[in-house]
Amino acid sequence: MPQLTPIASQDREQFMDVLRGIAILGIFIANLAGFSWYTENPANTGPWLLPEQDHTMEFLHHMFIEGKFYSIFSLLFGWGIALQLKRAADKGVDAAPLVRRRLGWMLVLGAIHLMLWPGDIVFFYALLGFILLWMRKLSNKAMIITGIILILSPIVLYAAKSYWVFLNAPAGLMYETGGKVMYAISGKMLASDQDIAAYLKQASWGEALQANTAGFFFRYGYLFFVSRIPKVLGIFLIGYALGRSGFYNRIQQHKKVLYMIIATGVVIGLPANYLLARYMSYCMADYWQLNTKGLYQTIAYAFGVAPLALAYVAALMLLFQNKAVAKLMSVVAPVGKMAFSNYLLQSVIGSVVFLGAGFNYIGEVGPFYYTIFGVLVFIGQIILSRLWLRYFNYGPIEYLWRSATYGKWQQMRKTSIAV
Repeated sequence: MPQLTPIASQDREQFMDVLRGIAILGIFIANLAGFSWYTENPANTGPWLLPEQDHTMEFLHHMFIEGKFYSIFSLLFGWGIALQLKRAADKGVDAAPLVRRRLGWMLVLGAIHLMLWPGDIVFFYALLGFILLWMRKLSNKAMIITGIILILSPIVLYAAKSYWVFLNAPAGLMYETGGKVMYAISGKMLASDQDIAAYLKQASWGEALQANTAGFFFRYGYLFFVSRIPKVLGIFLIGYALGRSGFYNRIQQHKKVLYMIIATGVVIGLPANYLLARYMSYCMADYWQLNTKGLYQTIAYAFGVAPLALAYVAALMLLFQNKAVAKLMSVVAPVGKMAFSNYLLQSVIGSVVFLGAGFNYIGEVGPFYYTIFGVLVFIGQIILSRLWLRYFNYGPIEYLWRSATYGKWQQMRKTSIAV
């Protein structure tokens, strides 16, 4: 029986690495809002806070970044699993057991990362990956329809939670548990984000890492409240159908579809995201209180985020068909090839820069400056990733993950160095 081995780097889909690299940048900029604990408050002053520019930049983040890049990453996750299963099927092998091992080790690595950054998506993706595997026998059409229904389902769920309060029990239980864990760690009742930020600003590394234990419960309380599970699973399914159908290998045949996706993103996605940005900038309290404006925000998110994210992907697919543009875009491919390592590195950098045990910039940097910071870090990651992959086949985390998945140490160093 043929044996499955890791995909050689030269056989990887270059466009997917480019897309991962771009997604990693967008995710980092979005996560910097969490690392910085920035809140818009005219009373806050400092050299890295620019009230007018920060307000404008945060609005632009809500409109063009919020949710879009984790959506692209989710699409790639489903796409990647489909390619792995398809590649194995072509050899007459069922790769599902291997993918389950891969997801199992992903859970372990994600759990470790959660202790560093409660905003982790690795653990969450691995959990939903098992559901994706269970649903993989759906037809491509059924997957896309189910995916769209799941992406839109938070509208119904939000309305239901507004009417039947008991449906908020999972989120409430998570938040309550997080509060109790935080009290056990700090000896204080930390009732708000501002209280937690103040605690982290003076906490040691040990205390900050302990606080991340409570952060896990707050994080998953948030994921339940915003109905992130169906959103991400829906995009997984669309990505899986995309990968299994071989859509990308027949771009010329599907140009009309890509233009339709872009048009939908512009005509429906952009106005919806503008409304989303307004609600997130001015009416966020209504969302948490399950008010009518919160429902409107949920509708704007459902009709805005996924369509615009897919429009980004479609536009990049078309641009990548031009050799000159593809060469320029491929500059970010090394970051995508070692996306897991770069994602964790961003968490290390964010923690060191903002936590009190590090450089202590919590609450002192606004969206304008932390966006510039995020881009500069990403440029550094492009350079570092390019240098690393000149000598090694995989990023350090990818190496450990692959070795654990296949049950043997992989070939880390390249046998010949590219000039």
